[in-house]
Amino acid sequence: MRRICTTGLVLLALFLLLAAAGCRSGDSPAKTAEKPVPSTPAVYTIADSTGDWGFPSPFAHYQRGPGYIRMSLLFDTLVWKDEKGFIPALAESWSCDESGKVWTFKLRDGVRWHDGRPFTAEDAAFSLNYAKEHAYKFTDLAPVEKAEAPDKKTLVVTLDAPYAPFLDNIAGTLPLIPKHIWSAVKDPETFQEPAALVGTGPFKYGDYNKAQGTYHYLANEDYYGGRVTVKELRFVKMDEGTAPAALRRKEINAASVPPESIEALAQEGFTVIKSPYYWNAKLMINHKKEPFSSREFRQALAYIIDRQEIVDVAQRGQARAGNPGFIPPDSKWYAPDAEQYAPSPEKAAALLESLGYRKGADGFYAREGRPLTVELIAASALPGASLARDAEVIKQQLEKAGIRVDLRLLESKTVDDRVLKWQFDLAVSGHGGLGGDPVQLNRSVTGKGFNSARFEADPELLKALKAQVRATDEAQRKALVQKAQILYAQDVPALTLYYPDWYWAHDGSVPLFYTEGGVALGVPVPLNKMAFVK
Repeated sequence: MRRICTTGLVLLALFLLLAAAGCRSGDSPAKTAEKPVPSTPAVYTIADSTGDWGFPSPFAHYQRGPGYIRMSLLFDTLVWKDEKGFIPALAESWSCDESGKVWTFKLRDGVRWHDGRPFTAEDAAFSLNYAKEHAYKFTDLAPVEKAEAPDKKTLVVTLDAPYAPFLDNIAGTLPLIPKHIWSAVKDPETFQEPAALVGTGPFKYGDYNKAQGTYHYLANEDYYGGRVTVKELRFVKMDEGTAPAALRRKEINAASVPPESIEALAQEGFTVIKSPYYWNAKLMINHKKEPFSSREFRQALAYIIDRQEIVDVAQRGQARAGNPGFIPPDSKWYAPDAEQYAPSPEKAAALLESLGYRKGADGFYAREGRPLTVELIAASALPGASLARDAEVIKQQLEKAGIRVDLRLLESKTVDDRVLKWQFDLAVSGHGGLGGDPVQLNRSVTGKGFNSARFEADPELLKALKAQVRATDEAQRKALVQKAQILYAQDVPALTLYYPDWYWAHDGSVPLFYTEGGVALGVPVPLNKMAFVK
């Protein structure tokens, strides 16, 4: 049996070989004009259409991928990933015992916090125990029973049971924090002082302006991982549509750009990279209230909503239609037998009629004569996504099928907040993480955040999800993940609409890349901090 319990010594040797070879990757969708590689600028500027992603401490940044990215530039983890896979970070090697429950990390020598204090195993153990106590929101620390530091350079983490995603979702995601600062902090979310941004990462905190949506970081000249290639790193707020012109004027070095601009940018010598299918747009369904609490009603919605039409019309062909089983079809974990709900107004009508709805000349009515009406909310703007256009197409599809729709376009954080509080009927939203470990399926079904369906009505589904993260044999785990997808598709607690084609363009001065499986637990943004380190 193949055990999912990796030893870091082999990975360290592989990392050193790749580093010596200067290995970097980029998937360009168009032929790029040949030109000399530009010299690395002293100040590297990245445009972002949202701007503010929260105070960049581990506990205060906004709980979406770009917020994590901004924090990750300041804070390091035990292990990390580059474009090929795991590499050493604060741990130079790692191993687990035969039980799969005890992990031992050998930590690096000579690492210092940004304030000059030495990093030790005591800091690492404190970080895990503190994050468990204070419910770190970006990953689940529940599998961790305890973390101990038998000496200054050894960390021992004991799990309550084997946990297949441990390296990806805990060791490779949890930022380590200094005990000498955080041990006195009782409420980590409100601790938003400069001391909260003292990490071991390649950049130090410079400035954050919430109103303007800007971040300014300074190179850590003493970074243990290598030389930081830029002196300053800036994030500025800028609409995606204006980013191509700003690139040409050399006002910025990198940005997410609209698909219609990529050919021209590539021909002009810019490097254009296309995202993997690590993000999905979803229709969130409030299964806590009627009529959405009925599985048959949710299935009717799935038969009405034509996902390919959303791709063709709202996304202008720049996406792949979603799998109702959640995981993208190009993933090795994909379940081909999951129900796909080919559009069928007839099947949808039959399901609605079986629930007591009757079809009138102007749509469906409930038994008591009320028109069947739903509220649909969507973010008016989300970086790289066109959720408002998606919602317009869904409204048209539902109304054509006889379901009246009250569409409301809201600010993205308002949508997230209403979904979290169950103050909605249907919501168009989305999130990344799909390229990482398949524990993302668990987070998207039973997690506690606004990106999760928070669905626990199917005991068989819950059993498969629980078993898959405990399975250390990959073949056994794959079978469980596929079973969970089939059950999820049958239940339709939420519906994946599509996986978008996203493009970034940059001037080539820093070798940006998409991380294998996404940054940390699967963030689908090509701003891995290792691109800035030699």
